[in-house]
Amino acid sequence: MRSLRLWAFGPCLLLSACARLPDLNHLKAPVQSPANPSVVNSQGRMTSKAAAALLARRLGPSNRDAAVMLAGLEEAATGRPLIAGNKVTLLFDGPVIMAAMMEAISAAKETINLETYLFDQDPLGTKFADLLIAKQKEGVQVSIIYDSVGTLGTPQVFFDRMQQAGIRLLPFHPVSPFHKLGRWRINNRDHRKILVVDGKVAFTGGVNITAAYARSSLFRSKAKNRTSVGWRDTHIQIEGPAVAALQWVFLDNWASQKEVDLPVRDYLPPLPQMGNQVLRVLSSRPGGDFEIYKAHFLAIEGATKSIHITVAYFVPDVQIMDALVRAAQRGVDVKIILPSVSDGGLVLQAGHSFYRRMLEGGIKVFELRTAVLHAKTAVIDGSWSTVGSTNLDMRSFLHNKEVNVVVLGDDFGREMERAFQDDLKGADQISLERWKQRPHGQRFKEWVARLLSYWL
Repeated sequence: MRSLRLWAFGPCLLLSACARLPDLNHLKAPVQSPANPSVVNSQGRMTSKAAAALLARRLGPSNRDAAVMLAGLEEAATGRPLIAGNKVTLLFDGPVIMAAMMEAISAAKETINLETYLFDQDPLGTKFADLLIAKQKEGVQVSIIYDSVGTLGTPQVFFDRMQQAGIRLLPFHPVSPFHKLGRWRINNRDHRKILVVDGKVAFTGGVNITAAYARSSLFRSKAKNRTSVGWRDTHIQIEGPAVAALQWVFLDNWASQKEVDLPVRDYLPPLPQMGNQVLRVLSSRPGGDFEIYKAHFLAIEGATKSIHITVAYFVPDVQIMDALVRAAQRGVDVKIILPSVSDGGLVLQAGHSFYRRMLEGGIKVFELRTAVLHAKTAVIDGSWSTVGSTNLDMRSFLHNKEVNVVVLGDDFGREMERAFQDDLKGADQISLERWKQRPHGQRFKEWVARLLSYWL
């Protein structure tokens, strides 16, 4: 959800120094990458031979060599190893996702760490807060990072009630410039969605804690005549060694704010193998190493068959846009599902300003009509999949803290492909001829929004 608004910041935006994305031209040619990508599991780092054998089993025969090469390039670009031995469950839409998270919270024995952009005081948010308070009173340590801009509309008494119950709260980058004199970065936000319970089960994806997720979308629904539409989103639940990586992302963010220490608890318990999924946890922050941006670029550049993207906010930079067009022009099936309606009007218009370039370049563009699209997912060549909080826009790549999980393997890729094809059933394809006929007033809105795209 795009609660970030230009009016919230005023003239300070115009006075801020403009950040820049890195030049990725060097990633187009072969870079120094390991012959066998590094893989860690519950016992530590695997030998090169064992890692190679594991990847051979997991990646399948159809595109194995290219997938292994991409995994090596991705490791060289991001510095993050693959993590083996995980169970990864795809979760769709608010009711299912909230039920899974609340079930995990209800079973917590030691710790609950939550990081979210939105946390609203509405029936769903209150129910979630009540459960967290109840667990805190049982002796489970609950700690929450919430974004100060994302929660601008949430009354402080909502958080005060949780704090009075003993929950540790950390507002990320408070709006007041006097809170951190000399370190005030109002345009840098925490857009991550992470829940880690007892250090053993983790959730991440696109879902915030707000009443918008109290109702399901029409995704895989037989109720086609429903007049009101829900929010279409995707989350994943992870069990296994990779949970520690998401826990580290949370702990590192808490420490980076230099506010209050976390209580001493066992945040990183031993994690046995829980499944056979191999994945990579990527996180990004303003001024960091742009791990998620690089991973998307490399996967798009290396695609040989298909690029299927579902994303809520699409305002790409030149390098991502050029990579998508190059892929389409070399025969890759590039399809992108975008929203037909959005909570971010300017962002929607800015995304429209890219349609002509995409359509002329051979990219197939679809708009989802059966829901408010908020998912951020991609599946490339059927074996490289990602789910996370990152939109394909300048805000996610430059200004936000984000987190994504990349899952390798044909079996998970098939699940992602099935979800993509199901979304296509509720989407309308945009034709170049139709797009050329849009009104001049619409074109003007797109032009204005494109000018503001750096800040959206």
